[in-house]
Amino acid sequence: MSTAPGTTFHYEIEQTKDDNDFNVTVVKCQGRLTSESKDEIRGVVQPLILRGGRIWLDFADLEYLDSSGLGSIVGLKVSAISRGLCVLELKNLTPRIKELLRITNLLQLFSS
Repeated sequence: MSTAPGTTFHYEIEQTKDDNDFNVTVVKCQGRLTSESKDEIRGVVQPLILRGGRIWLDFADLEYLDSSGLGSIVGLKVSAISRGLCVLELKNLTPRIKELLRITNLLQLFSS
């Protein structure tokens, strides 16, 4: 499902397998991840982190990410690292979001 410009944040959760046949929970993010939706992404992903395993945040259809949204995904990544039983990865970054991570020196955090 594609989103029109200016739409709010939406997500879909899917279960899949990675290249090594391990289970992965994919959170497909769509629309705009901003101060208005930061609590929604936290509310969705935090229980997945507590459960453990692999989580991919798929940003292929994420049109906009502001500083609050960025802060939310950084907090989720830190939670996943602290938990120790969870791997949180960003997938399908748009050029704009990849550049945002690069200029904020966060690209390396999400590469690990």
